[in-house]
Amino acid sequence: MAALARWCVRRRLVVVVLWLLALGGVTAGAAVAGSAYSNDYKVPGTESGRATQLLKDGFPGLGGDSDTVVWHTTSGTVRAADVEQTMTRALDKIAALPGVAAVSGPYDDQGAGRISEDGHTAYATVTFDAPAQDIDASEARAVVGAAKDAESDGLRVELGGSAIGLTESFGGHLAEVVGVAVAAVVLFLAFGSLAASLLPIATALVGVGTAYAGIVLLGHAMTVADFAPMLGMLIGLGVGIDYALFIVTRHRRGLKRGLSVTEAVTNAVATTGRAVVFAGATVCIALLGMLILRLGFLNGVSIAASLTVVLTVAASVTLLPALLSLIGMRALSRRERRRLAEHGPEPELPTGLAARWSAFVERHPKLLGAIALVVITVLALPTLGLRLGTSDQGNDPESSTTRQAYDLLTDGFGPGVNGPLTLVTHVDGAEDKLALDNLDATLRTTEGVASVTPVTYNSGGDTAYVMIVPESAPQSQKTSDLVDRLRTEVLPRAETGTSLDVQVGGVTAGYDDFADVIVGKLPVFVGVVIGLGCLLLMLAFRSIGIPLKAAVMNVAAVAGAFGVVVAIFQWGWGSELLGLGRAGPIEPFLPVIMVSVLFGLSMDYQVFLVSRMYEEWLETGDNRRAVRVGLAETSRVINSAAVIMISIFLAFVLSGDRVIAMFGIALAAAVALDAFVLRTLLVPALMHLLGSANWWLPRWLDRRMPRISIEAPESRAAHERLAAATDAEVADVLAKGREEQDVRDIPG
Repeated sequence: MAALARWCVRRRLVVVVLWLLALGGVTAGAAVAGSAYSNDYKVPGTESGRATQLLKDGFPGLGGDSDTVVWHTTSGTVRAADVEQTMTRALDKIAALPGVAAVSGPYDDQGAGRISEDGHTAYATVTFDAPAQDIDASEARAVVGAAKDAESDGLRVELGGSAIGLTESFGGHLAEVVGVAVAAVVLFLAFGSLAASLLPIATALVGVGTAYAGIVLLGHAMTVADFAPMLGMLIGLGVGIDYALFIVTRHRRGLKRGLSVTEAVTNAVATTGRAVVFAGATVCIALLGMLILRLGFLNGVSIAASLTVVLTVAASVTLLPALLSLIGMRALSRRERRRLAEHGPEPELPTGLAARWSAFVERHPKLLGAIALVVITVLALPTLGLRLGTSDQGNDPESSTTRQAYDLLTDGFGPGVNGPLTLVTHVDGAEDKLALDNLDATLRTTEGVASVTPVTYNSGGDTAYVMIVPESAPQSQKTSDLVDRLRTEVLPRAETGTSLDVQVGGVTAGYDDFADVIVGKLPVFVGVVIGLGCLLLMLAFRSIGIPLKAAVMNVAAVAGAFGVVVAIFQWGWGSELLGLGRAGPIEPFLPVIMVSVLFGLSMDYQVFLVSRMYEEWLETGDNRRAVRVGLAETSRVINSAAVIMISIFLAFVLSGDRVIAMFGIALAAAVALDAFVLRTLLVPALMHLLGSANWWLPRWLDRRMPRISIEAPESRAAHERLAAATDAEVADVLAKGREEQDVRDIPG
């Protein structure tokens, strides 16, 4: 790392130009290629997936995404001649557009049910020739434009559906601007130097910008969800600015100690830079852990987010050293430079609030540890009520056409119209047809069913489908209960004595199946992520206790963050106030992505905190001193980094996108808990209570493990000396529990 830093300093202009060329080149390529995102939630082998395939094979014209055009009159009815003529022309125009397979309106013999009882609202179904994930956004925009052209005084037209959702853009880049602005203010307050405060932001923006454009290109090679670039930007800005902050802080400390600019940069990268690379590796491992789920939808998200982290880490250890060498001593504020010139180099001792807090934790580890546990437990309790499912377009911003169409349909026809269920089956002979006719009558009396369409057969008569409109909204638990009731009670009875095998599909059924698959694989996924993270920490810190505590803390941070998400989004505590729509279930894919990201981010603070403690432990062999000094010297920078990361994550609530807002609030809550409750309170309290056992590793295991270290070479030499201690000697130190006088005077 030191050699890399020296090369970047010597070739600083080359490094800067190379990064700018990379940013410009990838961005230009992305602009030319355009985006090709795909929200493909298909999971092979699920019942909803089989229903979709059956419908596609038996009714080729119905295999694409179905969206709705809704119109509403404030005076008169939708049956008025002028309204009927206007909307018929609009629907004919839509039917002739590229990508549209069929349009079914309310003004024919089959469409009477598409007009509300009061006559003020009607809707038409627009069926595309491809699923939503394969529809070009320009085709959906053309449909929106043709429908909106029909609007006039007294006639309101709105559109809803998955394909129409592709045309909506919420919040622009306001979230990123606000987050970066807050980060700039925090950095300036921390450093007092404008140049030093801008470097972490510049470094993060270059890395994240390059990754953002790279994700656009990645979408042409594999399935990448449309929220992946925003998620990558959210993670990249947070970790990128934080990583750069840690390196700049170490660099400034070197300058104050009298090192030259080159020496200070080299030392910062050789020490803190190692921790940055290690922390970034843990984040990537956690993100790439999603690959073991073998779900195409999550694979793209995993690789996209990992790409962002890799590029931000690379920028932190290459571009940042080059920029630090360019600004020279201006990394210090004017007052700091003047003091350095007048008084010469001075060691930067931990003093002030950070030192007093560290000493306070040392004196009261049991009390403070208990308080931290109570806080985490209370916040994590809502997680027990977590419900995974679809979040429908009733949660879109009120100004969006999808939300307006949803509300018009709900008011005119009931909420279930926004997410009908589809029952599809192969048909073999007259007995099957008779059973389907009887099923029609049974479904109409089934609890939770609002209406049922007549059985529709394909031209060959070997496939049939029935549409069911639930009484409840797609995201309602009642609709999920109806899906279960159909699959376990109603349909098995109807199939008895026939060859029918009725499959239940539709939006709610698809999301419920997706959620079941995710929940089934989640324990293995979490176990792998925790196991790999613990292994890395064991290799780095040569300890069993450190990785185990990190795993427990990570689980606690994730549980607390999930509790906050459930309270806000599922219970609706403040969701409307934040502009995030009404209460609803948590998206099925959210737990996996959140676990990956939160485990990675939680590991960051563990690495930066414990690595400083580990340096002190290797030099002195005194656990109390190591914990006290490590906490005192890192808590301030960890808290500053946490404030920056929390600000960036919360700013993404302004995006107006419910999924991105979930990520933002979950990550902000996790970082807040991690930095202010776990790493600066519970972790040091536990480490004081455990004493030298924190650093215990059986000698036989130590000999067999490969050596990777995040400490400087001189600390590794000290590590070799301490490794000679026997297990018995470590146990003796722990048993004595003696308190040694700290050689550094820290006021309590």
